[in-house]
Amino acid sequence: MDNKDFSNLLAERILILDGATGTMIQSYGLTEADFRGSRFSDSLCDLRGNNDLLVLTRPDIIREIAERYIDAGADIISTDTFNANAISMADYGMEGLVGEINREAARLLRELADSRSAELGRPILVAGSVGPTNKTASMSPDVNDPAFRAVTFDDLFNAYREQTVALIEGGVDLLLFETVFDTLNLKAGLDAARQAMDDCGKRCPVMVSVTISGPDGRTFSGQTLKAFLASIGHADIATVGINCSFGAADMLPHVAELVRISPMPVSCHPNAGLPNAMGEYEETPETMALHIREYLSQGLLNIVGGCCGTTPAHIAAIAAEAKCHSPRPLPEIPAAMHLSGLEPVDIRPDSLFVNVGERCNVAGSRKFLRLIKEGKLDEALTIARKQVEDGAQIIDINMDDGMMDARKEMCGFLNLIASEPDIARVPVMIDSSKWEVIEAALKCVQGKPIVNSISLKEGEQPFLEHARRIMQLGAATVVMAFDETGQADTFERKTEVCARAYRLLTEGLDFNPEDIIFDPNILAIATGMKEHDRYGLDFIRAVRWIKENLPGAKVSGGVSNLSFSFRGNNYLREAMHAVFLYHAIAAGMDMAIVNPSSAVTYEDIEPELRSLLEDVVLYRREEAAEELIEHAQQMLREKESASQSGTATAAKEEEWHKLTVEERLTHALVKGIYDHLDSDLAEALEKYPDPVSIIDGPLMEGMNRVGRLFGEGKMFLPQVVKTARTMKRAVSILTPAIEARKDSREAAKAGKVIFATVKGDVHDIGKNIVSIVLACNNYEVIDLGVMVPAEKIVSTAIAEKPDLVCLSGLITPSLEEMAHVVELMEKSGLDIPVMVGGATTSRIHTAVKIAPCYSAPVIHVPDASQNPLIAARLLNSSTREDYIRALRDEYSTLRQREQLRNTPKIPLEEARKRSIRHSLQQHNPVEPAVKGRTVMDIPLSEVLPFINWRFFCNAWKMPGDFSSVTTLHDCPSCRRAWIEKHCHGDVQKGEEVLKLYDDASALLRELQRDGTVCKAVVTLTEAYPEGDDIIISTAEAKEGESSTVRIPTLRSQTPEKDAPTRSLADYILLENDHIGAFAVTVDLSKQRERFDAEGDSYRSLLVQSIGHRIAEAASEYLHSKVRRELWGYAKDESLTIHELFQGRYSGIRPAVGYPSLPDQKLTHELAPLLRFEEIGVSLTENGAMEPSATVCGLYIAHPEASYFLIGPVGEDQMADYALRRKLPIEEIRKLLAHN
Repeated sequence: MDNKDFSNLLAERILILDGATGTMIQSYGLTEADFRGSRFSDSLCDLRGNNDLLVLTRPDIIREIAERYIDAGADIISTDTFNANAISMADYGMEGLVGEINREAARLLRELADSRSAELGRPILVAGSVGPTNKTASMSPDVNDPAFRAVTFDDLFNAYREQTVALIEGGVDLLLFETVFDTLNLKAGLDAARQAMDDCGKRCPVMVSVTISGPDGRTFSGQTLKAFLASIGHADIATVGINCSFGAADMLPHVAELVRISPMPVSCHPNAGLPNAMGEYEETPETMALHIREYLSQGLLNIVGGCCGTTPAHIAAIAAEAKCHSPRPLPEIPAAMHLSGLEPVDIRPDSLFVNVGERCNVAGSRKFLRLIKEGKLDEALTIARKQVEDGAQIIDINMDDGMMDARKEMCGFLNLIASEPDIARVPVMIDSSKWEVIEAALKCVQGKPIVNSISLKEGEQPFLEHARRIMQLGAATVVMAFDETGQADTFERKTEVCARAYRLLTEGLDFNPEDIIFDPNILAIATGMKEHDRYGLDFIRAVRWIKENLPGAKVSGGVSNLSFSFRGNNYLREAMHAVFLYHAIAAGMDMAIVNPSSAVTYEDIEPELRSLLEDVVLYRREEAAEELIEHAQQMLREKESASQSGTATAAKEEEWHKLTVEERLTHALVKGIYDHLDSDLAEALEKYPDPVSIIDGPLMEGMNRVGRLFGEGKMFLPQVVKTARTMKRAVSILTPAIEARKDSREAAKAGKVIFATVKGDVHDIGKNIVSIVLACNNYEVIDLGVMVPAEKIVSTAIAEKPDLVCLSGLITPSLEEMAHVVELMEKSGLDIPVMVGGATTSRIHTAVKIAPCYSAPVIHVPDASQNPLIAARLLNSSTREDYIRALRDEYSTLRQREQLRNTPKIPLEEARKRSIRHSLQQHNPVEPAVKGRTVMDIPLSEVLPFINWRFFCNAWKMPGDFSSVTTLHDCPSCRRAWIEKHCHGDVQKGEEVLKLYDDASALLRELQRDGTVCKAVVTLTEAYPEGDDIIISTAEAKEGESSTVRIPTLRSQTPEKDAPTRSLADYILLENDHIGAFAVTVDLSKQRERFDAEGDSYRSLLVQSIGHRIAEAASEYLHSKVRRELWGYAKDESLTIHELFQGRYSGIRPAVGYPSLPDQKLTHELAPLLRFEEIGVSLTENGAMEPSATVCGLYIAHPEASYFLIGPVGEDQMADYALRRKLPIEEIRKLLAHN
């Protein structure tokens, strides 16, 4: 089976993977003798537990286990070879058996699969199981030697190659790399599998399944799922998934995250829950299938199976569930460069400029060279760490020195970096002119790095060989503009060489163009040689040409080369770099190797010098280079003079320090200067009445200016980071004064706030500004930093119980991540207000995409200065509700406008032509057993089993799965276990949930004792459709009343592609058909009045929420009675409560005000049929029913009827409906405003 055949199969249906082979082997109770057999009876090692060996000693058991999984519904059975590699088998001294075990394991299942496929008439695939080995290539087993590795890439490659060759020779259809805990191990395995397929001349689809270490969703070697995907994106992988780690319930959010980012089909095979204290897996097949249903109903999976603890019974239950669902369709993922360290770095067309830190380069930093030579590696790591702190998103590492072993030093330093998460989170750029150094380094990195560099200097063959190997090892590459004739120095040569290299890579190797980074050579300008003067301009022109003509390709360069002729004049060099970058980035330059600590910005440069530098860089005047050289010499003369007299520097410093104190503080912020903060702030304290006023005034003015310059591209991220540090320094200086003057502000903290830049985003300047502003307004701030996973934000919120959560993001993907965060907060039962901000956020996006995911308020904050004001409104009980109400009204209006603007609607005339009525099957309607009106009292005891506690939990802002509290026994241990599982160990929260359920149960018992009943009315009568109206007979019409009632219905106008449209009238036959109308109510007003009089708002609210649940339960009970008795069209129906909640009955009961019948005023049209007053229900002018715990709607018996959403309707249907309802169109718009 090749990838195409496998892909076709995955598109047809969800495939079922088998369960745990190890669990099944344990169930046979095998002895040491079973493992030894006769062949290994003399072995010196204890062999019990070497499960892979059983394919040689007890193949009958292995075959039987696989056959039982096939009988359970498995489409894929995996070989018993998880540990059958030379590294793992060394524990038993059986390395020499690896080939035989794998070939025999594959042959055994191949024969079985072929025979059962023929028998069953469906394909049974054999997957060669490849485990992670028992060693890790990314981490040291010796805490005292972090650079040490117990296994190398080449060791792993050789072991995996031997195993995969044998599996392919034995006849497997697929290769399954499962329980991956170290991405570098996997990269070696994928490289080995590629080589094995080449050796065998056969291609096999490769499945990859990772295991994660905990709730944060990282692998055991520290990568996020997105970083993991980036690391293996180079390989020809058929599917990616997650296995082991957790049970199905806990794995769901991680699989959902994988689905969100994966371009490949997704698999999951979780454990049967988590092991208990005895190491046993207790999750039953039924429970596991229920959890898996959630995955399937969300459309998350293409392959599903089981891991530890799962048996054929589990697989059978999962397979039965999967038959009811469709596989996940593959999404279209926008093209981008995906790099990774422990965390991802995505470079998209809308990404900001990427800084590559230049200081870990022995050729460019004398300090770094000295530290490496002296073996002071901790200090060398500090340089790398500081670059990351200063804003470098990638770290360039170069060890090319004639007096060092570059390969050894490079690999050793990369291993050290891997042990430092704060450095290893960013990708590395492997920088060397020696191919053997590059290849060795690639074998040390688990993430996706960049190679710097390859070129055509030695011809096409070596160029393509190196590029092919870079692809195989999973890296992007810098391509220098060199060819056989030398370095490209003019625009024409640069574009010619880059175009040729691009064509060779993309057409010859199918190299991903997103992973090609051209360096068109930044060369020194203003050298005194005329032929060099155009180099800057030619580079910038080449950048623009590459971006316009070589799709996907990126552009980088080493900026320091530009100013090489001005060595020793650091200010001029940095100014030249700032001007060059300003124009190169505008032309499309994506990244550059720079010093992230550079202090000079484009805006800083004195206008006359900036103009001169632009003349030179852009070659606007021929004489400009000479003028710059003279200017540089003058600067040196002034520097020498200043060093003698010490006056020049002081004079320059004095110049800006003559400004007002406000101007000086703003200047210090923008420049990132600390030197005079103490004295300037002391002066400001004398002038300002309150230290916080200094922050709100000149300091905030400085930060606002920084934001403006950053947005205009005149400051780069590392410089912005420096300004944030200066702001923090200023606040720390002012803090004692703030504390001392607390009499002028409230002494207690105003509130607690969590800040985080969301996962996938490294930008934190906005977050830093806002957190500082709130801290200065007396809020306690918890800053989680950047790249924060949703799970960490939520777990911190649960633990810290803050008053606000503030989410920041600067890039477009952050918007989706923010929505994911609040979705998870909602599922976790949180109701903490959330503020969102950042360059890409907007009020409309927040209203449409984020706020609907969360019950609590989500506020878009465009300006840092607004945060304290909004926070104060939210946390003040006297203003909170009004603010939230106004916010929700505003968001509702924005959502409606956006929905009407974006939803394409077909004309009403066409919608009616596409009615589903034309495709419904013929059926014979059943005449009701009891026609006319029936009024009844329903005892509460009959209704209680029909209460859906999930919606009760939702009403109290708790996750729906808290409804499992209803299954608890009274024993303390059960209650403690429930709290641990559902409330993350938060005992106080858990006890509150249990108390709420206990109080609700007590209230229900009290209502039963008091003889509470639900009152109901049902009318079953003749009906027929007239267009989109339903005409209902009123046989009991009073004198003067019409003998029919007309119920106008709406029709969907936004069907998918060629799908039919639907209206409730479609499900009523033209003749001999009937319809039902019903109302059911429970009046608990006396109980509410009692609690209100006692001032017990909690119990009053409890009565209200229970009343609504009783009314809904009564409607469920009544519908069941109608189907089986009063109408009798489903006399033999026998459904469980759970199946009723899922709507698995025949027919529907659309309620007034709900999606298919959204016009609430239709209750007035139903009044002649139901005579609401007989059951104590009254109607308001707008159709609302009192008591509020009342449900009213229709019964439709058509067997093909199902619930549906009308969705937005066009202006033509609005007008048509207004005519049919005999109401003004403005009123119709109001009635359907929330539709």
